Amino acid sequence: MAPTTLAQIDEQLKLIVQNLYNLIVQSLDHQGTLTEDAMKREIQSLIQNLVLLTRTAPSLPLEIPPDIIRYVEQARNPDIYTREFVELAQAQNQRLKGKSEAFAQLRDILAKEVMTAMPEVRNEVKRVVESTGGRIDD
Repeated sequence: MAPTTLAQIDEQLKLIVQNLYNLIVQSLDHQGTLTEDAMKREIQSLIQNLVLLTRTAPSLPLEIPPDIIRYVEQARNPDIYTREFVELAQAQNQRLKGKSEAFAQLRDILAKEVMTAMPEVRNEVKRVVESTGGRIDD
């Protein structure tokens, strides 16, 4: 049997939501025996879709990080966890960007100082600076 994909699970979930929606509409617009028969068919379809989902979902290659599981088990909202994770990632990216810019400035300062102190290695220093993303103005 081929592995289950997220698209297949998504389709099954849409069918289940549609079944539930149909049941809500039928219960709000109840018209007697015909509605009851339609609701019975809809409930049978819902059960079939739920059974199909429970059979196929376990084969879905999906790993949920343990941190999220613990977060949900503590009755906390996983959306908040996601927001906090994104904010933390942004803060780390800013720190790394700052470090990268600081090292680039250090590289440029050292290159200028080395070229001033030892003009004979100017070409080598220029090559190193350019190969690391910098640029030396002549």
